[in-house]
Amino acid sequence: MKRRRREQARAGAGGPRYPGWLALPGVAWYVAFFVCPLGIMAVFSFSERVGFSQIAYRFNISNYEALLDPIYGGVFLRTLELAGFGTLATLLIGFPLAYYLARWARHRTLLLLLVVVPFWTSILIRTYAWLIILDPGFPLFDALRWIGAVGEDFNLLFTSEAVYIGVVYNYLPLMVLPLYAALERLDWSLVEAAEDLGDRPLRAFRRVTLPLAAPGVVAGSLLVFIPLMGEYLNPVILGGDKTVYVGNLIGQQFLASRDWPFGSAIAMVVILSMTVVVLVYSRALSREERLSG
Repeated sequence: MKRRRREQARAGAGGPRYPGWLALPGVAWYVAFFVCPLGIMAVFSFSERVGFSQIAYRFNISNYEALLDPIYGGVFLRTLELAGFGTLATLLIGFPLAYYLARWARHRTLLLLLVVVPFWTSILIRTYAWLIILDPGFPLFDALRWIGAVGEDFNLLFTSEAVYIGVVYNYLPLMVLPLYAALERLDWSLVEAAEDLGDRPLRAFRRVTLPLAAPGVVAGSLLVFIPLMGEYLNPVILGGDKTVYVGNLIGQQFLASRDWPFGSAIAMVVILSMTVVVLVYSRALSREERLSG
């Protein structure tokens, strides 16, 4: 009798309980490869560079104070613009593709495979491939010059536009997959019912499809936006390292300037900012689950 009551109490508390030690491997991995490196970086951010590359471990906030300089504010705003553009562009391109895959595609598995295939190749190789495509001597640009669509001096390589193109290409699958997962679970009879009750397709999409696909939109946006705030490869390779974003600014501090404390301070600001974004998302998601429940 007592055993049955204990089982009922456990079920009421959210299901059966398991030994806490089962989480030890995951916790150990998390501590060793996330918490410890993050702690080391936090210590560096409050340290001081001495000479060219020596570090004095004495507490000071001068590294964070230096970030108040307007020049670094411009770098953060430029990075925010890149991340916002990449997120919006991948959403506008990825949503129709995910919608088609979830609702109408006959060869769905093959098309999903084509979406995933780029991940089979290193992002470094994929980004370098765009150096060939965006080169002014590429046959596509020769054809565009021949028909008069672009001028003789037209060049995309090593420009901000090239960085934006590379960003959208590299991060598009990260938007498509969560959107597809959300749309694939959608009950399409609800959309049909809305249209039967007088809604036009666009109105039914806005009132039914989009709200139900919102978790996929938010998840895909986070998967794209967060890594873009630290993007390094595209600005360096396709942008020719001419425009400074947060990612290559951190790289310059660690590799060229050898100012590890200042580079750590920049990284900590980015990490804390993204942590706030994730916490806000988690809070909004839990509130939505409580309301829907």
